[in-house]
Amino acid sequence: MLAAAVRPSLAHAPMFHVRAHMVGSGKSYLCELITAFATPQRGTPTTFPADDEECRKLLLAELLRAPAVVEFDNLTGDLVAHKSLCTVLTSEFMSGRILGVSKIATVNTRTLFLSSGNNVGPVQDMTRRCITIRLDPGCETPAARSFTRPELVRDVLRERGRYASAALTIVRAWIVAGRPKTLCKSLAGYGDWSDLCRQPLLWLGCADPTVSVFEAMADDPDRETLGRLLTVWQSVFGKTPAMVRDAVKQAHALYDAHAELREVLRDIADERGEINRRKLGWWIRRHAGRIVDGRRFVRASGNRSAEAWQVELVESVSPLSSVSILPGGKSVSGTADTGNANVRTRGGAQSTRQG
Repeated sequence: MLAAAVRPSLAHAPMFHVRAHMVGSGKSYLCELITAFATPQRGTPTTFPADDEECRKLLLAELLRAPAVVEFDNLTGDLVAHKSLCTVLTSEFMSGRILGVSKIATVNTRTLFLSSGNNVGPVQDMTRRCITIRLDPGCETPAARSFTRPELVRDVLRERGRYASAALTIVRAWIVAGRPKTLCKSLAGYGDWSDLCRQPLLWLGCADPTVSVFEAMADDPDRETLGRLLTVWQSVFGKTPAMVRDAVKQAHALYDAHAELREVLRDIADERGEINRRKLGWWIRRHAGRIVDGRRFVRASGNRSAEAWQVELVESVSPLSSVSILPGGKSVSGTADTGNANVRTRGGAQSTRQG
């Protein structure tokens, strides 16, 4: 809700995905409620695109309208990392050719992106660009529940100025307090959002809203598979460089010592019961240098007919930024900034400035 209220002031902001275990849990309703903090207009949800080409066309068409919110409702598959979607979540502008017209348009991406679905969520590169909200109604038939405020969205829209101002007051209170920084993991690419939305909540003693991001990154299937391959590759070859064909040859050896290598290579590059060496080599190149559990693949030096790979051990680096602790227990990173802060909102909600 804080992100919805200040989204026009942020060059970049993560996407928010509402996930539940079953229908009727309130996913779409929660998206409606969040949308009310971004605009007085009702949202117009759309379906999630099947491929990147469709995604690029849809996003360009939507962003040409400069909407406050773009919502993908009732996903039936995981929130995959279409290149165009990744671009709008990490870039302030997007360019593309207008459909049916020989003209290139550049659009602003300062729009709040929402999505929802049952037991689906961000995967691959979307894990670091998306915050997941998990709804658990805790009952067998959530659609049959009753609430003390059944028309909450209507109530918020009726008094939207008051609710949006309350959200802005939280942000402004943190700014007036000197922008105190709480010790936390850095979310690369979303520094401004972290300052205006995440840090005020941490300052108030609330839970870190980015926990789901780091959990999703840790649960990424590619990360798990890479970790397995690094471990077994090191156990088979040690520090000796090995080519893809060497690994496939060892995997085909008929003894149990290499059963795990055979299994993980098939998970990566199985093709009609055989391990596709070209596909395996491409997969390793795509993940080269990525660190999992203190290991990573590096290209071995030397003149060879094909690339050789070896597992390199890497010392772990703390993901936490350095902070200083002020009297009274407040943790602050760097020098407190009490300069001007302009917060812009759509739909006529008041802006706040502290100078």
